[in-house]
Amino acid sequence: MAFSIKISALALAALGAVPLAALAQPQWPAKPVTIVVAYPAGGAADMLARLVAPKMSAVLGQPVVIENRGGAAGQIGAGYVAQARADGYTLLVDGGGYAINPTLFPKLPYDPAKAFAPVGILGVFPLVLTTSPTYSAKTTAELVQAARAAPDAVSYASPGTGSTQHLATEQFLQQAKVKMVHIPYKGGSPAMADVMGGHVPVYVANIGSSLPNMKAGKLRPLAVMAARRSPLLPDVPTLAEAGVAHAEAYEWNGMFMPAGVPPAVAAKLTAALKTALEAPDVKERITSVGGEPFTGGTAEVKKFIDLQAQRMGKVMRDGNIRAE
Repeated sequence: MAFSIKISALALAALGAVPLAALAQPQWPAKPVTIVVAYPAGGAADMLARLVAPKMSAVLGQPVVIENRGGAAGQIGAGYVAQARADGYTLLVDGGGYAINPTLFPKLPYDPAKAFAPVGILGVFPLVLTTSPTYSAKTTAELVQAARAAPDAVSYASPGTGSTQHLATEQFLQQAKVKMVHIPYKGGSPAMADVMGGHVPVYVANIGSSLPNMKAGKLRPLAVMAARRSPLLPDVPTLAEAGVAHAEAYEWNGMFMPAGVPPAVAAKLTAALKTALEAPDVKERITSVGGEPFTGGTAEVKKFIDLQAQRMGKVMRDGNIRAE
């Protein structure tokens, strides 16, 4: 009996040495993880989120579900996640608007720099400077020359004011020191359709959504707006090769978590996303739509996003671009 009491006393002493919070905290994750996509279903952000979700689920041992909260250029979804508990159960998938909105909308209901921490980059998609196949300019140099000779006579389409493609075009024009007339559309599909129809001569296109039209001769690619040529368009030069430096631009999608998620949980999420992105079928799918894998850890992800925010912010300030 005395021996039994002694063991019990030792057990109680050992329990006393363990913090109560650790005893009460279940192993993470103990329930499904939700990925909030800041855009409607069917777009690139939604496709990428649905591509990695089952892979992440397999690693985490819990369902990973998708919830679309589109609207206001990504602000609705981002605002929702910014208010979520920092427990790792609510994540955000956003796009280029994440880096654009703080400058385009000075009164955001959240501060991305303080509200979120990156989990990783899902994919980077180079943009391509294109023209209507009937337009006279067949090279970047000829397009710059035409814009320089008659700046009010050359127009370009975009999916809307403040979109990544709008700002990428403006960055190109600022670096080339020429001007064109901006014609904003409500989305990329009608903008690209009018360029293919010859109604507007110039369009900066996402390589994934425009590749079939370029292959079919419905769009003429002049330059890839990336650091290197795309393997999908090996004969198309980069903008730098075409004579316009420092005008790289990409559409990209990243995954974020609310700031303050415990380090151990953040590490699990980062590892799960990394495993998902390294799966051969995921790599193949992203590559097939023109995407490029992002290599690097959390520090490189933050550096990339900060660079996009700095570049697009400068373009908006120099061009006096504001939300409509």
